[in-house]
Amino acid sequence: MNEYQLAKKTCGVTVGESVKIIRELQGFSQNELAELTGIPQSTISAIEHDKINLGIERAKIIAKALKCHPAVLVFPGWNIEVAA
Repeated sequence: MNEYQLAKKTCGVTVGESVKIIRELQGFSQNELAELTGIPQSTISAIEHDKINLGIERAKIIAKALKCHPAVLVFPGWNIEVAA
């Protein structure tokens, strides 16, 4: 018998929160990410606070700078096992 259970999701992460978390894990400030992407810092802040939509094109640009797949940013709560 299995000793462990899969953890249950206890909180959700918004698209903006996922951008902020991954940016911080990479060690970038908003200003540094703005320089890398050409996206204004004010826009990055608005995305992180869920005031404006990330959008596919910005997701591609930010994901490239953060060295992750755009889907990680756009679908932060996606569970591949459930979806399949």
